[in-house]
Amino acid sequence: MRRFLLLLILVFPASFVFSQSENIRYVAVQTETLKESAGFFAKNIGSLSLGDVVMLIGGQGKWAQVRSQTLSGWILSSSLSVRRIVSSGTGASATEISLAGKGFSAAIELEYRKTGINYSMVDFMENIKIAPEELLTFITEGRLARGE
Repeated sequence: MRRFLLLLILVFPASFVFSQSENIRYVAVQTETLKESAGFFAKNIGSLSLGDVVMLIGGQGKWAQVRSQTLSGWILSSSLSVRRIVSSGTGASATEISLAGKGFSAAIELEYRKTGINYSMVDFMENIKIAPEELLTFITEGRLARGE
């Protein structure tokens, strides 16, 4: 009986820790907005940064419900990784590390540049910021599908 109790005491906590570690995810983008509910137009409640550790609570379509040390909310599932993305001290920026985590490296960019792609326009477009309220007005007035 003592062996059974000892085994139970040793195995149960280990299985609990293991099950918890299966739900660990890492933020794989430079910054990600944490939402109150699943949906692009949901209220913003905070932000997460590259490498932040979160606990996966659940999911709904392309959205993941997560809990960080201080906040709980929803982010895009594609912003998460099961592997930790860390800088190796190479001097790479957070953006470069994030792109590398998604499979886009300087070498791949160089190959694309050889084909004549003008990345200055891509960089310009990436820097255009539109407030979610303006976007929702545009979608509503244009009678477009919200695409959530």
